[in-house]
Amino acid sequence: MKLPRHALLLTAGLGTRLRPLTQVRTKAAVPIAGVPLARRIVSSLVAAGATDLVVNLHHLPETLTAVLGDGSDLGARIRYSWEQPVVLGSAGGPRRALPLLGVDRFLIVNGDVLTDVDLEALARAHDASGSLVTLALVPNREPLRYGGVQLDESGRVTGFVPRGPSAMGSMHFVGPQIVEAEVFQSVPAGAVLNSIGGLYNELMVKRPDCVRGFVSNASYWDVGTIADYWATWWAFDDPQSGASGRSILWNDVQVAAGAVLDECIVTDGVRVPAGTRYRRMVLVNTQTGVIDATPFSPAS
Repeated sequence: MKLPRHALLLTAGLGTRLRPLTQVRTKAAVPIAGVPLARRIVSSLVAAGATDLVVNLHHLPETLTAVLGDGSDLGARIRYSWEQPVVLGSAGGPRRALPLLGVDRFLIVNGDVLTDVDLEALARAHDASGSLVTLALVPNREPLRYGGVQLDESGRVTGFVPRGPSAMGSMHFVGPQIVEAEVFQSVPAGAVLNSIGGLYNELMVKRPDCVRGFVSNASYWDVGTIADYWATWWAFDDPQSGASGRSILWNDVQVAAGAVLDECIVTDGVRVPAGTRYRRMVLVNTQTGVIDATPFSPAS
């Protein structure tokens, strides 16, 4: 089985853990080594054969549509599913997008994770199992940080556990999943509902074999926190390529002569005055034009 041509990119979240970056752009629009995160994800989907995409929107939607457009320059067709006035969740969002997708089977990917999961192998595993949902999983190497997915010997998902001791020995869901549209058709239109911890748990009670896992040793970069963002940027870029002091500069940034930046993240449109010195700060423009400097630690 080939990878489904249709995919849903989940980007409607508020990105609260990534503030203040997400006060400037929605999470999927933040640049990773100069390229917006969503553009990197779309490029990888197109390379794998998924070219008809729906992107869900809520927070600062204009910052994402500005970097994706209609997708034509990336070899894709992109349409948008609007979630207003609230974010509908990882099950409610796909339910809203079903009419746009218009197919019985599609791929879902998270808009805050970069991964090299073999999507065609994921699709083959889904087709072979006859399940309704197949989740891309890797061994959970950080159970104190990430909740886990429990599998039986056949690859059937038997439960989801929160982060902590109960997640020891579990699997970690890295975002891509192949789903049958019927999974979401029972969700009431406009309902706020998550898949893991909500819809999928309910489905597994009725049909224990309907959610399965595809396990690999794929790499992934989770852009969830400022520390994650910092690490991901440098995983995709040369640590020596930034401004003075190994800093990350977004668009339209000006650093005056004599200013010193040491391991900083400087967001769109910031003007760093002469003679100022910042270390390990996120710099954001305020409405009054004064720089707001928020400390962060590159270490997770």
